[in-house]
Amino acid sequence: MTVTYKPLLPETQQPIIIIGASGIVKDAHLPAYKMAGFKVFGITNRTISKAHDMAKAHNIPHVFENVAEAVKHAPKNAVYDITVLPDQYIEILQQLPDGAAVLIQKPMGNDYKQAKEIVAVCERKNLVAAINFQLRFASFVSAARNMIDQGLIGDLYDLEFKVTVKTPWELFPVIKQHPRLEILFHSVHYIDCIRSFLGNPKAVMAKTWKHPLKDLSSCRSTIILDYGDTLSVKINTNHDHDFGINNQESYIKWEGTKGAIKAKMGLLMNYPDGLPDKFEYIITEAGKDSEWITLNLEGSWFPEAFVGTMSNLMRFKEGSDNVLHASVQDVLGTMKVVEACYASNNNGGVQIIDFN
Repeated sequence: MTVTYKPLLPETQQPIIIIGASGIVKDAHLPAYKMAGFKVFGITNRTISKAHDMAKAHNIPHVFENVAEAVKHAPKNAVYDITVLPDQYIEILQQLPDGAAVLIQKPMGNDYKQAKEIVAVCERKNLVAAINFQLRFASFVSAARNMIDQGLIGDLYDLEFKVTVKTPWELFPVIKQHPRLEILFHSVHYIDCIRSFLGNPKAVMAKTWKHPLKDLSSCRSTIILDYGDTLSVKINTNHDHDFGINNQESYIKWEGTKGAIKAKMGLLMNYPDGLPDKFEYIITEAGKDSEWITLNLEGSWFPEAFVGTMSNLMRFKEGSDNVLHASVQDVLGTMKVVEACYASNNNGGVQIIDFN
């Protein structure tokens, strides 16, 4: 059995200009681009000293005072990598050259209304624009997708995301106080990944909770996505499991009529150091005992999956890929599901009454 999971790299050199100098740039973007051989041409940031520090630490040749200066000095085939918060997206997108390629940090706006405005700007300027939903390109997700596409586990009837970990939100001070914390900034990855396999659900049921001792808008969620009577799809997240590593969990599980796949997402456990990933599968045959098999994969979610999102954008721009997988138009569907989750959370469940 052959499982293909590594992303194809672009055939042309397309220099990258990074807009923003946050921790995710240092921890994921720049390491991923270095391992892929992508060239970072320049960087800019509102607090310019951070851009200078990042450039010095990572040998980025140019630091620009602002977006306008970056655009003015950019090579014609530059790719723009926006790594700031959603409130700044539209202002930045409006300054980019018409027709430019741009990768935008997730989520695509603070709500569905803003997401639609972002798409409108991208379409008006004819931007080749994608959202950096890199979980789609993690090695364990790509391997599972390849196996499912080959029909190896049959027809899917169950897809589950389970995360029970201690998340140190203090590492993310800018988003920590966001009124839509858990679903918009974390479970959105899982919603988007599910859509990349199954398309849009018919409906969602969701509840997101606070912690009684923490100043967070939400830190645990349960989401059920309706794909019909036989396909069960759910997300369960608990970022408050502060009871040691022994009973933490972090996995995706696909079950089908001929087998199953389970991928441990080690990154989220003992964060930020993480634990090793694990990819297992079982294929059942009539009349035979089957066992789970471990497949050793190279790479993980951070930083390797960041190669996939940027590479797909570059390949689509040059014409070697036919599909821009996380295009702003496609991700609008993800943001619609997110909005539906909050509507479900706010509207509440069915009241327990004396049914007749």
